[in-house]
Amino acid sequence: MANHKSSLKRIRANATKRLRNRYQAKTTRTFIKRLRAAEDKKSASDLLPKVISMLDRLAKKNIIHKNKAANNKSKLTKFVNGLKISQFFYDIKAS
Repeated sequence: MANHKSSLKRIRANATKRLRNRYQAKTTRTFIKRLRAAEDKKSASDLLPKVISMLDRLAKKNIIHKNKAANNKSKLTKFVNGLKISQFFYDIKAS
């Protein structure tokens, strides 16, 4: 057990930061799963900028490595660009 006042404070601060980092990382992973589960291009395109922003924030704070963030962004962008526009969207434009 630490004896110095500053080391006790550092232990408390690290625990708080660890919880915050885990929450942000888990939230980002959840949004990535939602994006991958998207069926049509419109909803995925709306969600993509938010996910990219979350990944950039995690990389900036060194919660994940910057290359991992870049790889995730690349794969997710490819996924969204490969989606087809839903038939419902075509029906709205046609009428």
